[in-house]
Parts: sequence; C-alpha cells; structure tokens
Amino acid sequence: MSVDSEAAPSPVGGRLRAPGTRFFPWVGASLVLFLAASSAPSPLYVVYQQQWQFPAWVLTVVFALYVFGLLGSLLVFGALSDHLGRRATLGAAIALQIGSLALFLTAQDVLMLSAARVLQGIATGVATTTLSATLVDLEPSRGRAGVVTSVGPLSGLAIGALGSGLLVQFAPAPTRLVYAVLLGAMVLAAVVVFLMPETSQRLPGAARSLRPRVAMPSHLRADIVPVVPAMIATWALAGMYLSLGPSVAAELLGLDNRLIGGIVVTLLAGTGALAVLVLRSRSASWLLAPSSALLGIGTLTSLAGVTQDAVWVAAAGAVVAGVGFGGSVLATFGTFARIARPHERSAVFALANVINYLGNSVPAVLGGIAVTSLGLLTATTIYALVIVALTFTAFVLRVNQARLAGMTQSHETP
Repeated sequence: MSVDSEAAPSPVGGRLRAPGTRFFPWVGASLVLFLAASSAPSPLYVVYQQQWQFPAWVLTVVFALYVFGLLGSLLVFGALSDHLGRRATLGAAIALQIGSLALFLTAQDVLMLSAARVLQGIATGVATTTLSATLVDLEPSRGRAGVVTSVGPLSGLAIGALGSGLLVQFAPAPTRLVYAVLLGAMVLAAVVVFLMPETSQRLPGAARSLRPRVAMPSHLRADIVPVVPAMIATWALAGMYLSLGPSVAAELLGLDNRLIGGIVVTLLAGTGALAVLVLRSRSASWLLAPSSALLGIGTLTSLAGVTQDAVWVAAAGAVVAGVGFGGSVLATFGTFARIARPHERSAVFALANVINYLGNSVPAVLGGIAVTSLGLLTATTIYALVIVALTFTAFVLRVNQARLAGMTQSHETP
C-alpha cells in the first residue's frame, strides 16, 4: 500500500476537489473503529465456547481465520485505493464490515462465526491500508498522520476488547449488543466517507495491483533476519492474548467476570499504544534490544503470576510486555522503512505483514491444539516459554549486530 502518496486533488464528477482536512479526525476515528471491531469478539470467545461446546483448538482457529483473511486482503487489495480512489475502496470495506457484523449478530454456530471472522479480516485489511493512505493525503506533512497510523491500531484493539467486555458483563444480550453498537458506528463511518472528498488521483493498472508482491532482496537480508524473531514473538504474544487470554483469566486465575477478558487484551494493546506514542521519536536500532528484553521479561512475569495464582503479578507482567510490544512494533517496522529503497517498499512491507500475521495466527492455532491435548496451564506455559526464547534470540542478535557494526566502524576510522 502506498501510504507515501502526496495529497493531491482528484477528479470527482469531472472536477478537481481539494482534500478536506477537517475530515482528518473522522478518518482517524474510523481507523480505530475497524480495529476495535476486530478485537470485540475476544471477550466473547469464552461465552461462545460455553454455549456451543467446542474445544480450545476451534476457538483459536476462529481467531486465526480473521488473520488469514486480513493477510490475504493486505497482499491482494493493499494498493487498490491508489487505482479506484479512497472513497470507493473505503465504501467497499465498510460494506464488508457491516456484512461481517450482521453475521456476528445472527450467529448460531461456529460455522457462522468463522464466516464472520473471515469477512471481517478481509474488510479490515482493505480498510487499514486505505485509511492510512487517506490520513497521509489529508495531512501531507505526515506529522499527525504518522502518529495516528502508529497509535490508532493498538488503541483500537484495546478499546474494542475493553468496550466489549463491559457490554458482555453489564449489558443485556451479551453476544448481540456489542455488534449492534458497532453496526451503528459503521453506518456513521459510511456517512463520513460519503461526505468526504476524494483525496487521491486514480492511477491505471488496478488489475495488476491485485498481484501480491513479496520479496526479501538479498542486500537487505542481513538487516531483516535479526528482527524476524522479535516480529514473531511480538505478534505471537498478541495472538495468545487475543485468543486464549480470556480463557486463561477465567480458568487459571478464577476471574469469571467477563470484563476481565477485555482488560487482559487492553493491558497489552493499550500499554503498547502508549509506548508507541512515547517512544516514536526513538530510532529503530535503539529500540529493538530493550523492547525484546521487556517483551520477554513481561511474558515471564505474567507466566509466574498465572502459575502462582497471583493476579496482580500477571497483570504487571502484561503491562511490561505491553511496553515491549509497542516498542517492538516501532522497531521492526522502523527497520523495514529505513532499509528498503522506494521501489522495494511495497514488496518488503508485504513480507513484513506475512511474517507478522503468520506469527500472530499459527502459534495461536498450535496453542489451541496444545490446550486440547495437554491442558490450558501446560499449553500456556509452553507458549510463553517459546515467546521468551524468541525474545532472547532477538536480543542476542541485535546486540551482536550492534557489536559488529561498531567493530566495522572502528576499523574504517583512520
């Protein structure tokens, strides 16, 4: 997705219209809304599991279906708004999201729930790339746009999970009301898109843009390989919290309050959003090692809290891991942005998305299978220890990379 497009007037109805910067906050709110919708089902997974009596591996597969839909959408439709225009593409994404929410609202079994998640993943993939590009179009200086596109997604995950948890615990119709609220919000987003002027020129080649391009240029391998363990660990942890986190809170910590499922996700994603906001001026090379360390320490602390039935220790670990989560997101995407040449960026960022979302989904599914065969506590322990091993690997690789860079620089200094 080309989010570096300069704001330019576009032909709408045969005339050129300048971007309306007053729509910037509304577009930013729409970005948060799409991510909030994606995390809203997390506190409900335990409810669905109890109502429909399916095993843990099915729960994590339902979670992963969203990720696969999202990844496929990013790879295939990521650049489509450059060719069809932002408004048309956003309108299609909103229509898909409304369709997915209607399926959630009427779901009676796992099959309908799975279909809703796939459709939601496709809608979110189309929307996030297009909304990010629209924000840059509306703010060509890239100042506010960069902040919103960095903080907005994690904020949305936190808000969606927490809001859903509140409604599930304290409001009627726990498996219906949250989706009705989101449907209403999506209708408002559709109104915003209808009123918003087009912000991008429509380029030819829409059909060619649908061909996924993923690449790791050989000259970038030395920079990309050291950050891969951090990327996998970061998104595997997010997958664990979003899919199994509410079950861990309910079954292992004895927290039956449905709000806790939302709080679990919020502790990680909300702290991550704050970390992104605070650390965004730091360089990617500076962030990677400490972020990996915090991610590992936080995960170990949470695991200790779970195994010792110490809720506050587990919560403190989630906050520490959240700081590492946000810092790692900045570090890994910052690395890709720094090393890729302009003509390589689309394919290289596609590679980053593939790594991140496979790291988000595949471990979660394996974790669900392990829960079914080994039990929740054993599976959670293994899952957490694998993440810690990955963060340790990322830390060592980054320290070694910095050491080699320092040695090269000293040898080149006369």
